[in-house]
This record gives sequence, C-alpha cells and structure tokens, in this order.
Amino acid sequence: MKFSFNLLFIILIFGCGNSPTLLNVAGEKKVVNDITALIQDSGLQTNIGMKVVNINSGETLYEWNSQALFNPASNNKLYTCVATITLLDSTFAFKTRVYLDSSSIYLVGGGDPDLRIEHLEEMAQVTSDSIKLFLGRDYYFVNNRKYMRTIDLRKTIDYLILDDSIVDDIPFGHGWMWDEGSSKYVAQLTGLNLNKNCVNFFVTPGKVGKPAIIRTHPVTDYINIENHSLTKKKKIGRSNFKIERDWVNQTNNFIISGGLWASAQTDTVYRNINDPTNFTGSVFTQMLREKKINIKRTFRGQRSTNTIKIAEYVSPQIDHYLNELMKESDNITAELLVKHIGRIYSGNQGSWDNGLNTIKLFLNDSIGIDTTTLKIVDGSGLSRYNYSNADHFVKLLTWSYNNKNIREKFLNTFAIGGKDGTLADRFGNKATDVNIIAKTGSLSSVSCLSGYIISEDKDPLAFSILMNGYAAHSKPFHDLQDKIVNTLADTKL
Repeated sequence: MKFSFNLLFIILIFGCGNSPTLLNVAGEKKVVNDITALIQDSGLQTNIGMKVVNINSGETLYEWNSQALFNPASNNKLYTCVATITLLDSTFAFKTRVYLDSSSIYLVGGGDPDLRIEHLEEMAQVTSDSIKLFLGRDYYFVNNRKYMRTIDLRKTIDYLILDDSIVDDIPFGHGWMWDEGSSKYVAQLTGLNLNKNCVNFFVTPGKVGKPAIIRTHPVTDYINIENHSLTKKKKIGRSNFKIERDWVNQTNNFIISGGLWASAQTDTVYRNINDPTNFTGSVFTQMLREKKINIKRTFRGQRSTNTIKIAEYVSPQIDHYLNELMKESDNITAELLVKHIGRIYSGNQGSWDNGLNTIKLFLNDSIGIDTTTLKIVDGSGLSRYNYSNADHFVKLLTWSYNNKNIREKFLNTFAIGGKDGTLADRFGNKATDVNIIAKTGSLSSVSCLSGYIISEDKDPLAFSILMNGYAAHSKPFHDLQDKIVNTLADTKL
C-alpha cells in the first residue's frame, strides 16, 4: 500500500531531535516504516534526499526530499558515464603521436587520461629508431612527396615541441576548491597527461635519526625535493609524516616532513604536479637524451604541417576508461571524457563548455531529465557548484537499465558491493544472489550513493541516496547508506 506522511506529523515526530527533518515522504508502507526507522535510530544529523524505484513496474518504493537539490560529488560521473557510452563510438581510443621535421620533434597529446611512463618510453624508443633509420637514407617523404636529404637530422634536431591543443588549456574545473592542495584526486589536466599527472613517492624508513629514504617514479629533474623527515625508533604518539607540494606558489617543490617509524614498511604516496604538459615534456626529453638525441630546448607549440609521423601510442578502447571512471572514480578520466565529447560534437577544441552543453542536451532530449532543474559544471563532481536531486539520478538509472543498447555495458562499469572498486569494503555481508552495484560520491560534508539492487528472484531496484551538510566523519553516513540498501535488498514485497 502506498501512502505519504502528513507534514505536521513529521515535524512533531522529528522536528525536535538531532535527526534530519523528513519532508515529502512517500512509498510502500513497509519500506517507508523500515527505512524511516533506520534513519531516525541512527541519530545522524544531515540533509537527505532519497528515491527508490522498482524498475520493472515503475513503482516508487521510497521517496524523501527527492526533488531537493544536493551536491552529488562523484555521482556526477553517472551523467558522464551514460553520455560517454551513448555519444562516443565503442572503438574510440586516445592517440598520442610523435612527429618530426628537420629541426624539431613534436609530441602531440591526444588527451589520454591514462598515458603511462612505459607508453612514453615506447614512443621514445621508436622515435630514436626512426631517426637512426632516416640518417641512413638520402631522401624522406612529407605528405606523399619525396624530398632529398640535405641535412643531418641528428645534428639539427634541437627542439621538442609539446602540442596539447586537442583540448583547452584550463587545468581546473569551475568551482574546484583552490586549497585542495597536492592530493592525487585533484590533479590538473591538459591535452598531454602522464602518470595521472602525479609523481609516485616510494617511502622507506632510513637509519634512526636520519631522513626517510625517498625514491620517485618517474625519476625526473622536473621536481625538487626537500626532505626534512626523521626516522624514529619508537612509536611514541602519532606519525605526522607527510609529503606536500608547494601548491600555494604553483611550484613543483615537494616538502617532506614529520616522523616515520623505523619499523614501517615501504609505502607509496601519490602527489600531483603543476603544469602536466611540461611535466610530460620534461620526462620525454630526458628519455630522448638518454637515447643520444640531444634536445636543447622543450616548449609548448603546435605541430607544423610539414612533418612526418614517426611514433604513435593508441590507447585501449573506451571500456577501459569507463572502468577507470566508475569503479575507481578517476577524476581526470571524467573531465577529459567531457572535453572529448565536446570536441567531437562541436568540431572545435574540446572544453568543459562544449562538452557539458552536449551532455545536457543528451540528458534533456534523450532521457527526459529537465536540465533547467539541475546544475552540472564538471564531469567528475569535484565542483561545489554541481546540484542534482534523487529524481534526476533515478530517472537516469531507470532509462539506462531499460535501454538494451547500453544496459550491459553500463552495469559493468559499476563498483560491486563487497568485491571491487570504491565498494570493495562495503556490502560484503550480502548473499551471493544479490548484487549491489553503485556509484559513490564523497566530498567534505557530502556522501552520496546511487545505483542498483539486482537479485535473482526479485525485480531490480534503482536507488539514489544523497546526504549533504554534516559536520563529522563520513563513516557513520556510509554505514547508514549500507543499512538502507541492505534493508531494501532483504525486503519482501
């Protein structure tokens, strides 16, 4: 039986405690009673918007503040994911290329969010081999025209030119917090990225009384390290070891400080870098010099027309990036997918503006989400200016499940409760015949969870739980979300 609470009754019951005010509660009586009790018994104080729908019947099982706007954090990636699957060809891949003319090597970025050190090393080797091959000939081809060799390439290749113009040069999204610092999740992005635009610091205790031993990947002179850490013998108090980049002054000076226990195991710390394009260029320059190609200067520019392609790295197809986007909640992947959608559909340089405009048109025209009732300013959900409601996400989830052309691919992108991705440590107590797959979303004072409950003997459910505005650690709010979803999975209707 479906029913809704009287608002006055809600205020009388819940208005005087620490629990959130319940507005517009509706749904199936048993579900409403069970979930409302869970929320009230938790004693947690936060704003909550929620909706649960039976996908097969379209029936709303639970609805609470479902049209109230919340910051969705990484639940924004649901929009990015569905748009990517629908709007980009399944064979889409990123291409990073190396070109050559008589004086310069051009490293041309393809906007690949997952270009790795080994990929760059492969291109450096092919570049070196190609140049050596050209030296043995007295001719070469440009645009299918044959030219006689009159110069020694090895002596005249002075420059490495970095072309990152495939997307715009705005490295941060609108509304990203300026003081997020040097954490991996808030790395800058350009058209030429490497190693998630981070340096990996491998930290090992040194001798007692001496600094920690630090190794990096990649090994690069693009960064400077000040190691003021101290290896300590006894575990007294809390370890205050940290690595921070001087992000305030936009430098790549890394300060290592605090104490490290002598008994600690080697650990890896990831820190973002300033100016990813020049970081990538610096690493590539070093690789080329090691192969006896004497690059004298590296700088940004655009590839000239009279060049020949000598090396290329073609990324995996789009499925690889959908897993990065959803299971691992990778922010660089989200933003570059948005910019590539914009580039392809506008015919211009990829940007947040043309990418998000394309995505919002798709959401409005194809899915039926009224995009005048939400705000999307990035693809990852890092921005504090994003606003959506539970209705929006449940409509997206329902449409995607009912669309047989994308259903399987979309479902396969989600983290699986108790098994992998951002849900590896959640929902592990569920029976094997129940799959809880969902997208998490976390910022300071924000915790969201939207996804599906799929079981062998019951109709699939789509749900969205949005929590904003608490001043506490997020763990209790994750636990409440888990209890709500587990209750939904166990309820017999």
